Amino acid sequence: MRFIQHLLAVATLGLVAATAGASPSAPANGVDYRVLEKAQQTDSGKKIEVTEFFWYSCPHCNLLEPSLEAWVKKQGDKISFKRVPIAFRDSFVPQQKLYFTIEAMNKVNELHVKVFRAIHVEKQALDTDAQIAAWIAKQGVDPKQFANIYNSFGVQTKVQRAVQLQTDYKVDGVPMIAIDGRFITSPSIVGKGLGRSVPESVLHDSTLQVMDWLLTQSKK
Repeated sequence: MRFIQHLLAVATLGLVAATAGASPSAPANGVDYRVLEKAQQTDSGKKIEVTEFFWYSCPHCNLLEPSLEAWVKKQGDKISFKRVPIAFRDSFVPQQKLYFTIEAMNKVNELHVKVFRAIHVEKQALDTDAQIAAWIAKQGVDPKQFANIYNSFGVQTKVQRAVQLQTDYKVDGVPMIAIDGRFITSPSIVGKGLGRSVPESVLHDSTLQVMDWLLTQSKK
C-alpha cells in the first residue's frame, strides 16, 4: 500500500517564498497528470465526468475538500461529479459503507464534511461499524433507517463497484481525481512535477489548475 508519501514530506509552510509561479501553466502527461492506458467508460452523457477517489481518514483528502468543493460548484452543469471511497485494506470498508449510506439517504451535503471534521478536528475514531453507528445517532439521523441501508445489499454492491473502479483507475494514493475516464491527477502527482517542496495550499491550487486544463482537453 502506498499513500501519497510525497505529501507527508511537503506539508510544511516554510517555503512560501520559493513557490512563486509554481502552478503548472502547461501541464504535461507523465508530469502533472497521467493518461490511463485503457480509457474507462463513463455514464455522464454530454457532461464531463469528474471522480474523486478519497478516504475519510486521509488528512490530505480533508485539506483538499474545501477547495475541491468550491471548484465543483464553479463548474456548474459542465461536469458530473462523483466521489468514490477507496479501500486499501479491509479496515477501510466501514467508511466506504458510511459514505454510500449517506449518499443513499441524500445526506451527503449535510454529513460529508461533518465526517471529515469528526475525524480530523474532533479526533473521533470512525473506523468500525459500532463507532459509526454511535456517531450517526448523534447527527439527527434515524439510526434504524441508517443501519438498514448501511447493511443492505445495495450498499454492499456499491462497495464492490468501488473496489473495481479503484483497480481500473489504478488508484495508488488519495486524494486522486479522474477526468473523463481518461486522465488522472492529484496533489501528489502535481507536487512531483513541481520538483520542489511547496505548501499544501499551493499543491491544491496547482492541482485545480491542471484539472481546468484537463477539462478543456476533454471538451476537444
